[in-house]
This record gives sequence, C-alpha cells and structure tokens, in this order.
Amino acid sequence: MTCKSVAVAVTTAVIGLFVFTQLIATFRLPELDFWRWSKWTGGDLTIVEETVEINYPLETETKETENLGERQSTGDQYLLGVGKADITGPVAEVEFMGYANLSQIGSGLRQRIYSRAFIIGDSQNPNDRFIYMILDTQSGDTAIRHGILQGLQNLGSDYAMYGESNVAVVGTHQHSGPAAWLNYLLPQITSKGFDPQSYSAIVDGALLSIQRAHESLEAGTLSVGTTDIEDANISRSLWAYLQNPASQRAQYSDNVDKTMTLLKFTRSSDGKDIGVLSWFAVHGTSMLGNNSIVTGDNKGVAAYLFERAMNETNPGFVAGFSQANVGDTSPNVEGAYCESGAQAGQQCDFETSLCDGTSEACHGRGPYWGLNDYGTKSCFEIGTRQFNGAQGIYNNTDDMTPIAGAAVKSLHSYVDFSNYTFQLPNGSIAHTCPAALGYSFAAGTTDGPGAFDFKQNNSGTPDASPVWAVVGGLLKEPSPEQKACQAPKPILLDVGQQDVPYAWAPNIVDIQMFRVGQLIIIISPGEATTMSGRRWRGAIANASASALPDLSSGNSSQTPIVVLGAPANSYTHYIATEYEYQVQRYEGASTLYGANTLNAYINVSTDFLPYLAADSTSSPPAGPQPPINTNNSLDFITGVVFDAPPILKSFGDVQSDVAASYALGSVANATFVGANPRNNLRLEGTFAAVEMEAGDAGSGDWTTVRDDQDWELVYEWTRTNEILGTSQVTISWEIPSEGVAPGTYRLRYYGDAKSVGGTITPFTGVSAAFTVG
Repeated sequence: MTCKSVAVAVTTAVIGLFVFTQLIATFRLPELDFWRWSKWTGGDLTIVEETVEINYPLETETKETENLGERQSTGDQYLLGVGKADITGPVAEVEFMGYANLSQIGSGLRQRIYSRAFIIGDSQNPNDRFIYMILDTQSGDTAIRHGILQGLQNLGSDYAMYGESNVAVVGTHQHSGPAAWLNYLLPQITSKGFDPQSYSAIVDGALLSIQRAHESLEAGTLSVGTTDIEDANISRSLWAYLQNPASQRAQYSDNVDKTMTLLKFTRSSDGKDIGVLSWFAVHGTSMLGNNSIVTGDNKGVAAYLFERAMNETNPGFVAGFSQANVGDTSPNVEGAYCESGAQAGQQCDFETSLCDGTSEACHGRGPYWGLNDYGTKSCFEIGTRQFNGAQGIYNNTDDMTPIAGAAVKSLHSYVDFSNYTFQLPNGSIAHTCPAALGYSFAAGTTDGPGAFDFKQNNSGTPDASPVWAVVGGLLKEPSPEQKACQAPKPILLDVGQQDVPYAWAPNIVDIQMFRVGQLIIIISPGEATTMSGRRWRGAIANASASALPDLSSGNSSQTPIVVLGAPANSYTHYIATEYEYQVQRYEGASTLYGANTLNAYINVSTDFLPYLAADSTSSPPAGPQPPINTNNSLDFITGVVFDAPPILKSFGDVQSDVAASYALGSVANATFVGANPRNNLRLEGTFAAVEMEAGDAGSGDWTTVRDDQDWELVYEWTRTNEILGTSQVTISWEIPSEGVAPGTYRLRYYGDAKSVGGTITPFTGVSAAFTVG
C-alpha cells in the first residue's frame, strides 16, 4: 500500500470512528455488552427444532464436595506465592469498559481495583510453574498480556521462567472501571480510542502483583472444595439455553452453574493460609450502566470482604474471585421486567426480551432494585453472597480434598480461528469463520438494552434501522462465503475482515491450560455460556483418562477436577453452543467464529491435553502471533490542560464541611476545592481517607481507619468550569451501622494540581472533626 493509500485509509477510519461515536452519542445506539436475563414464570415454551445431536462427553454434576477425587490425608508440596497490587486507572473523564455507553464517563471512586497473582510451582523443578492472575477488569486482553510479558522479560533472569505458556491474564468481567486499554479497534470505539495512562496502570500493577507473589514463594500445600450458592446468579438467556438437547439439559438440576470451586493455599513453614482462588459464574454487572464511580463490582466486593476478614490473623492474605462459564449468567436475580409503557411491571418477552415491541424498557433487577443507587446495594449483596459461599468452603477444612501429584504443567498456543478446520466426534468435518457480530449483538441485553427495533433472536431484517445502515456502510460487505459460514447469524459487523487502520477484532485466539496434580484449569478467552462450559469441562475430564495416564496409574488413581476461568488473554466475546447459536440471542450473535466455535475450542484443547502429562517435555506449536496495536492505536482522549482554584480559594480548601456529629448508619461528607485526579493516579495510595483521633482530644494524633480500598468511602470529582479549570471533590463516608468505634473522626482529601506550565503539585484538604456514636 502506498503512503497516499495509507493516509486515505487512516483518514477514512478516523472519520468512520468519529461518525460511529457520534451516532452512538446522538441516537443512544445499543450498548454493546453482555448482560442479563430473568427467571421465567409463565407461558408455554416452544423449542426451535434441534439440529442433529452429536454425543459429547459432559461432566458429572457435583454437589458440595462430591466426586472431587479420593481424599488423601495430606497433599503434596508445591512452591506457592500470592501477590496483590493496585491497577486503578483514571477515575475521571474516561469512559467505562463494559456497557459500551459513551455517557458512562468516570467521575470518582468507591473501591480501588486490583491485580491478584497466584503462582504455583513444582518444588522439585522450579521452572515448572504458572501464574494465574485475576484483574478487576472487564476481561483479559492481548495488548495487556503482551505488556505484562514484556515487563517480565525486563525484570531479568529471576523471572526468566515466566512466559507465553504459563501466564494467564483473567478479568473479573466487571463493568465499572476505566476503559481505553484494549488492543482491538471495536472496543476502543466507545472509549474514544486508546489511553496510555489507563493501559499502563493495569500493566504496571499486574507486574507488581507478580513480583510480590514471586518474592513470597515458599513451600506449601493446596486443597480444593466446593459449595452451591443458590441465590447469586440466574440465567439471562433461558430461551437460548433451552435449545440444547433435552438429554444434555437433563443431566443438570439448574440452568446456570450454582457451584463455587475454591482452591486454598497453605504455607508449610507455619501452617498459615496465604490465599484462596475461587471460580463462580456471575456477570460483573451489578453496578448499572448509569454508574460513573469506579468499583470492582460484585467480585471486587467478595475479595474485599474475604481479605478484610483475614487481615488480622493472616496479613497479606490474597483472595481471588475468578469468573467461570459466565456467558449467560446474571446477578440480577429478581428477573427482567418492563419498566415503562403498557407492559410496565410485566416480565420481558421470553424469546426476544422486548417490551411493547422494543428492547429499551426491559431491565434486569438485582436484590435491591428500585433504590436509585446505581446498583450499589445490590452489588454489595451479590458480592456478600459469594463471600459467604467461599468462607463456608474455607472453614470446612475436613471436607476439602488435598491436591496431590507431582505434575505442575502449562501450555499455550495461538490458533487462527478465521478458518480452523477439524473433525467433529461424529466424523463430519467442521470449520470456523472470520470473526463477525450479528444483529442481536446490537440489541444488547436486559440491563443494557439497545435502541430502535433491534431485538434478541433477530433475523437481520435489512431495514431494521437507518442508523445501522450508515454504520454498516463504513465496513466491507461480507462475502457470500462469510455469510454462509456464519449462518444462521445475520452479520451486522464483519469485524474479523476489517484491518483498517488496524484489526477490529481478534481472529487469532489463545488456547491455554494449566495443571497442578489432579486440578486442570481451562483458560478461556471468551465468555462460555453455561452449557458450553459444562461441555468443555466434560470433554477435558473425559480425555484426561488417556491423555494424562499419570492420573490413573498405580495406587494413586485420581479423578480430574476441571475448572474454567474466563474471560482471559485475548478477549473473544462469547462462546455459545451450536444449538444456542441457532436462535441468535445476544450470546449467539456475539459468538465470533460461527456455530462451530465451541467445538473448535474443545477440539484444540483435547488435542493439546497430552502436553500436561507429568512426563511431558514438549510444548504445542507457538502458532501465529496476534497483532499488537498499542503503538498505532487511535486516541481521542484529551489530556489535563491545567487546574485552578476559584478566586480567593486554594486547592484543598473546604467548601462544604461536615456536621458536628453523626449517628451510626448515616453519611458524613465534605466538599473541597479539587484538581483533576488524572494528574496522579495515586496507585498504591489513596485520594480519600477517614482519620480517627487516637489520643486525647486536641492531641493531634490521628490514624487512618478508612481509605480508597474501603467500599463505604466514596470519592467524587466534578468539573465546575472547563474554561477556568476549576473542579471540586466530595468525600462521603457511609458510616456502617455496626463495627465503628465511637470517637472523633475527620475526612482527608489527597489531590494533585497541574499548573498552566505543566508542573504537578500535591496538596491535601482536611474537614473539621466530628464525632460518631
């Protein structure tokens, strides 16, 4: 391509990006994310005629700790390390990642977000180890993982054993954190491109968590247990789930997975527990699309509660709450209802999630729906339910199964899914397609409804929306071969065949698995639906009998325990079964590589499984490298120009002070002359604090008792005049109704102001003292 052609292409893409962005902003186009469905309580159900059923191995459903394998008195010794670090990016003036809503722009912080790293190594062969890293982000990402791997190389020879094969970057799938850090163009569109500050915060914090885990490595043991959490998730796409063969559905008592699996890390030198790593499927969408305050959503709450509970007896304890087969799950456990119009108060249409013929009025409801608190209380409740489940497993030590076996193995390969050809179990040949999104992708889901007359279970009517006709005109028309390959999906965005100015979506996917003893971890780049996860785990468990002979050799026969963590590494949207794909609800429309996507993942994974055998010394092929777009991504996010206080005021001055006293359960707040928080992210620090007077009244001896990591302390930033550069900060302490000592307290604000010349200067502001109790 000539320089002139490149210039034209880039200009066209920039114009297209701008037009697309303005269309979303002006017409409130569909929010492009993956949300929730309701319980269904009425009406006869009609199932779409099933395609030819192929017999796939399914996992055996377990309740509590059944079938976790033969228990041994003690587990084997492994090298274990845990670490946690702050990854909170810009909390203001940057769009959030997840709901794809241009109006959801950050304006503060309720809870810092973190990277939590768990390292497991072979005590006899220290080079055999892996890192399972959980980020409080919407997903893993190709560019983020690339940056982490580069950073590990730069740390020198002590970190030389970490690389492509043994580092997994898994997102909690929360929807209330800063965006603009992803590798591909499509998710960058609704965040105005790529922001180096947002990206660096995640990469640098992730590396710090790995360093802390690496430096803490000691000999220890692992044990695993399960429990069922009945009230923390429901199916948001039951119509699609019911398309799976009755013979498959009959093997399970629930239409979503209710089981939490927890892995406990115990240090051998003193018997102290140093961490837990759990898997449970529930979307990180408790905080709603109108929320603009950064949180870790329900999994961030669960981790916060567990770590806080352990802090006194086990300082440095790290609690990881990972996703599982999350695709069709929802934390909106009260169901999805029409919120306005003639059908207000009724459940949304079962097949299409419509109300009065449109999707806009259909919303999922969390436990405390209706409080007008952006989902905050519902979020805390769903997080608490996960914490309670995890704590129940943790405390029932006698019911946990030790992890045993010398094998600590990992594998990774890049596989091109734009045309991956393979054989199905029935002998027929199948293949995948270049990535594409269907019309129902634009319908959103029941907590992020689309606009106009897009609907789930959409046939792709050509005149569905004049606005999308414009958007579609920006992209290349799908070829007849692509349309046939993706059928019955009507293609709205043929993203896998767009590479101007750079790739819009991944065609190259990460295939990755870890193993320690009898535990096998599937690292899924996409959001597997409930049945997809069950089939994938079942296939791995079934194949392990022949692929991993050490599991069944001699007197140490063990049942494999298979878990799935997602969305990880390269985010590949959804993984629906071929049956769910036929009805093209949101999950099917967002299954990028066609109806054979799940089967392709299963095929590659089972083929590669022998590389996890205890005596394996080889690795799968590296595969084609994905593009890394960090250095050529578009960026329309403007920087901070300058900050200024109002006339006769200084930064940190109190504009509205606290009251003299507060009762338990009330809210103390103060407003300060502020500055833009993007001047200093204060990583590993805090923007806000609650201080308690520790000595006699007036002694001046104050101790910090709450900071940015605490759920009940909220920092809110507001721009008051763009031209003059003024802003204000409100700090609110939602005083708990119990657990707060009576005494004298005050609020402190930590800020950083940027001058016209570019110098950044820190400052503080302090409220008056007040009493509690």
